[in-house]
Amino acid sequence: MSACLFAAGKALTLASGLFTLSWIHSVEKLEWRETWQVTPAGLQIMEARVKGSGAGMEPPPDARILDGWWVYVPKLGPIPELRLAASGATGSPWRLCADGRCLDLGAAPGAPVLLRSCSVAR
Repeated sequence: MSACLFAAGKALTLASGLFTLSWIHSVEKLEWRETWQVTPAGLQIMEARVKGSGAGMEPPPDARILDGWWVYVPKLGPIPELRLAASGATGSPWRLCADGRCLDLGAAPGAPVLLRSCSVAR
């Protein structure tokens, strides 16, 4: 089943409905990666991975180490949208990957980047 996601004002069709969002933590300089599912109810986080721990990056007690990553499933229901800050000052953009393609978001200062399912009313 395919799904649609609005990102940075563009509609993206996702064959699987899954996408990965990754970024480099602005203080610790470690990678953070989340896998999301586009659903009729909104965006559902499926898994989070953190390549270390530090300021604001403490893995929860149920996290496990897998190939050098802290891996866990956040306890969060579907949300209508993700709002990604776009300060241009963090040294790394947000990277959205789906269906073998990646798109960098929020690298330059500007309005927040909104990610939401095309099926969720605004």
